[in-house]
Amino acid sequence: MVKSMTGFGRHELEENNRRFTVEIKAVNHRYLDLNIKMPKKLNSFEAAIRNVLKEYAERGKIDLFVTYEDLSEENVTIKYNRDVAATYLNYLREMQSEFLLDDDIRVSTLSRYPEVFTMEEVEVDEDEIWKSLEKTLRGALEKFVASREVEGENLKNDMIDKLDNLLSVVDFIEERSPQIVAEYREKLTSKVKELLEDVKVDEGRLLTEVTIFADKICVDEEIVRLRSHIASTKDTLIKGGAVGRKLDFMAQEMNRESNTILSKTTDIAISEKGIILKTEIEKIREQIQNLE
Repeated sequence: MVKSMTGFGRHELEENNRRFTVEIKAVNHRYLDLNIKMPKKLNSFEAAIRNVLKEYAERGKIDLFVTYEDLSEENVTIKYNRDVAATYLNYLREMQSEFLLDDDIRVSTLSRYPEVFTMEEVEVDEDEIWKSLEKTLRGALEKFVASREVEGENLKNDMIDKLDNLLSVVDFIEERSPQIVAEYREKLTSKVKELLEDVKVDEGRLLTEVTIFADKICVDEEIVRLRSHIASTKDTLIKGGAVGRKLDFMAQEMNRESNTILSKTTDIAISEKGIILKTEIEKIREQIQNLE
């Protein structure tokens, strides 16, 4: 299946007194450009997150946001730093003795001094955290890929319609090209007869001129190649997968052939169709830029 490079996915999971939320959004980019924003305590999982994401996407500028909440009431502990309190107390008593102050030291006062009591997070099981985070990540990525596939399918169908329209234009050019040669021969014969009046026309010389003209405006090879590129593009779209780069090359080749057809023709009708070819190919190429 063809996938667009733009997409969105979000998934939330509450498990083992922890809540994870992963949100993913992406836009077009030539390569895979991944930007991750998450709490510092999850930074150790960045490499693992990148490896998982590469299973789901090959191209695009992807922003991934992770939020994490520890819902446990025992996620932190209070630590009493006895040595710090003793140091404060010794200095306070030294000050009391040196400056002849009243002894008003209370436990409540001493406890408010910095670092006497500190809050420390309980050590967590990283394997357990990763299991929950990975579930959330894959849930968001599945929704992200699904949104890319829906848009990619719409782009594919629209491009196939455009490619079919291109074939109808190519059919017109192919049918019209021999008529131009016949019209040129008729005009040339008429002009020569008008100039020479009663003198017999040199059919050999006339045939040579017509042949030179026909060779000059011949677009048979371009038409064959254009048909081949159109067919290959349709087949590639139908087969699906990460086809963006390949299709971009095919669009360039189609554009090259249409340019050659335009440069060779002297016919207004073919010129108009050639412009339509270029316009439609450019539209297809713009859509290809959205494909992974």
